[in-house]
Amino acid sequence: MKNNPLLIERNGSICTLVLNRPEKKNSLTPGLVELLLTTLDELSRDGSIRVLIIRGAGDQAFCSGYDIGSLPTQTDDDTSPADMDRLTPVESLFDALIHFPWPVIAMLNGMAFGAGCELALCCDIRIAADDIRIGMPPAKLGIVYPWRGLSRFIQTIGLQTTREMFFTGRTCKGPQLKEMGLVDHLVPREELTGLTGRMAEDIARNAPLALKGTKQVINLILDAGQPEEHPQKTAESITEAAFKSADAAEGKRAFLEKRKPIFKGR
Repeated sequence: MKNNPLLIERNGSICTLVLNRPEKKNSLTPGLVELLLTTLDELSRDGSIRVLIIRGAGDQAFCSGYDIGSLPTQTDDDTSPADMDRLTPVESLFDALIHFPWPVIAMLNGMAFGAGCELALCCDIRIAADDIRIGMPPAKLGIVYPWRGLSRFIQTIGLQTTREMFFTGRTCKGPQLKEMGLVDHLVPREELTGLTGRMAEDIARNAPLALKGTKQVINLILDAGQPEEHPQKTAESITEAAFKSADAAEGKRAFLEKRKPIFKGR
């Protein structure tokens, strides 16, 4: 159990996935992402599931993001397509959550940064302890966030809030999280498990076809606003160029060395 990066707990028709890397603040790794994808696929075909809850192990982190040490540092023009594709499974994970057939609740029992923040954003309902912190630090790492992710933030918290959040890279906490739309419910830590459980039970008691159909229709409405192919390709090329930049490599090194980055705009 201790060495298993993903724990699965069942309580009737309610299933809970626990990101179990508390010593690494439950950060995502290629292995954990693949395990989550496989598990979500299996659970999507499990006829007894009605609600899915995702949480982090321990009380410090929901998910601190993608493990920076797992990202490549190559900055020249010879960066291979395989290096860029290493992030593709993360996007697949977000899509799998969004299109999971049943409602998904993010139980935010601790910090959520970067990919961990988007992981929560891809859940249908977000319930958080009132002492957690949330942030999107790509600009501090010299990275342009993928267009799909930015689109999700704009859909969820609005254009202006997305601009401020990504431009400043600030950490958000307290009532600000609810005001921004990053969480739906903000409660004292001791009430988090109880409220999440009651919410899941309320959902699970409803008609399965209604739950499944409602989620499908909501996703159809949201998907209708996706960019056309040409802007998508342009956005992807901008993201790739930033990913290959010297600033991105410096951002990663500074993060791992626990110092402020020195960016040079190239």
